[in-house]
Amino acid sequence: MSDVAAIHNLVQKRNELKTEIAKIIVGQNDVVDQILLCIFSGGHALLVGVPGLAKTLMVNTLAQALGLDFKRIQFTPDLMPSDILGSEILDENRHFKFIKGPIFSNIILADEINRTPPKTQAALLEAMQERSVTIAGENYKLDLPYFVLATQNPIEQEGTYPLPEAQLDRFMFAIKLEYPSFLEEVQVVKQTTSDIKNTINPLFTAQEIIDFQQLIRRIPVADNVIEYAVTLVSKTRPDNPLSNEFVKNYLDWGAGPRASQNLILAAKANAAFNGKFSPDIEDVKAVATGILRHRIIKNYKADAEGITEEAIIQKLM
Repeated sequence: MSDVAAIHNLVQKRNELKTEIAKIIVGQNDVVDQILLCIFSGGHALLVGVPGLAKTLMVNTLAQALGLDFKRIQFTPDLMPSDILGSEILDENRHFKFIKGPIFSNIILADEINRTPPKTQAALLEAMQERSVTIAGENYKLDLPYFVLATQNPIEQEGTYPLPEAQLDRFMFAIKLEYPSFLEEVQVVKQTTSDIKNTINPLFTAQEIIDFQQLIRRIPVADNVIEYAVTLVSKTRPDNPLSNEFVKNYLDWGAGPRASQNLILAAKANAAFNGKFSPDIEDVKAVATGILRHRIIKNYKADAEGITEEAIIQKLM
């Protein structure tokens, strides 16, 4: 199949996928779109939302529709790295045998990742970056495609361990979940309080998803689009000549080079989803908020004046 035909196929499959997900998930269109962009770009996502917004159900439904294995890890203060990665045990023949932990799956839901200490949070780092884990000196490759979706509860911060900036940077997108609208909530209540069970049909194989990820990487990008993405990221850095007074007043730190890479990758995926064969500046703008919001660090003045990360990003575009 040529790349042109493959992009037409991707558009069709993505529309079918959204229809399949909509059987279970009401609304949340933007959230589903950003998660799909993330999966097909080969990144990871951080989902920020209050409890009860169907974060776990959404990821479970996605995994079923994509035909992938799914594991959920509930992060708690007493969770150890071995609880995630797995550990060696002595079997009945007194030989060491490795028992795989829940990290060995295609899609991982890391629920309330900020509830666990840094030592356990860091256990995910190698898996996210290298798609492999090292235990007792042995290196184990993870099955591809591999996608981590971590959730954070923005309300209760007592007794939590905020993710360090270096680890936040590993997430391609930070996706905010909002409350459903009135009509959506009515639909949710109708759907979840009846005995009707919707069946999700798997639409992909793991190899198909890997092929689509490689297709997205092959999409050509014009130099002016890459320059726009790099300029946008440079503007977030207060000490950069390209930044304006607004940024210098309200930001302590800007985004790093990984933001520029992710902007282009996500813009490629966004273009492909819309049947285009190369991304333009509009595609970069479409994905900029989700990619930059967790990479810029506001100062106390921005907090005092109630200026959000989203408002700062809009000022830069």
